Amino acid sequence: MKCSRFRAASLLTVACLAMLQGAGCTTVTLRPGPAGAFYVVEQKASLGEYWGLVKMPGFGSKQGTGRRVSDEDTFWRGDGVAGAPRIVIVLGEQRAYFYKGGYKVGSSPVCTGGPQFPTPTGSFRVTEKDADHYSSVYGDWVDPHGNILQTQIDNRKDQRPPGGRFDGAKMFWFMRVTGGVGIHEGYLPGYADSHGCIRLPSDMAKIYYQHASVGTPVKIID
Repeated sequence: MKCSRFRAASLLTVACLAMLQGAGCTTVTLRPGPAGAFYVVEQKASLGEYWGLVKMPGFGSKQGTGRRVSDEDTFWRGDGVAGAPRIVIVLGEQRAYFYKGGYKVGSSPVCTGGPQFPTPTGSFRVTEKDADHYSSVYGDWVDPHGNILQTQIDNRKDQRPPGGRFDGAKMFWFMRVTGGVGIHEGYLPGYADSHGCIRLPSDMAKIYYQHASVGTPVKIID
């Protein structure tokens, strides 16, 4: 026999019905997420807790289905919270935590530097912010029409092809930490694979950028 229990007094729960499948008793909870999204948490007695991130409006897509939820999962609860900001990057967890005062108000997955370009550890501060940043080193060679001739190049080492020009990699919501290493929006493959920078998902990169200031402490630990 199948049964379902729903929490959260909202019409949003009705839209979630189409997403739920499987046998056994299921409890569905809506949790506020970043940038107008909601976490739809599906709890099955036999499987534990799993979630999907439903984008608004219209519930047109969902991400992360089948990922186990814990208190350390992705969230932002810092709006209206007082206290000096600080960011902690834990390389072994591939996560970035945002604090205001003594309170952890944000948690996000990250992609940090791979074995060839490790992200430095230590205590740093945000030294520069640029919401529309492009890399001056990494990117693509493109032709005059913008077609990619060679991708993922280092313009200090890779020879420019005839007629090619450098197109720097997009690093929106960029916060410089040390040297060429910064926190910014970027692709997360699920493991450490950057050139040393700390990449965040788009929504979380924007939130961290908006709530940090130049001078915000950044601690990077193993």
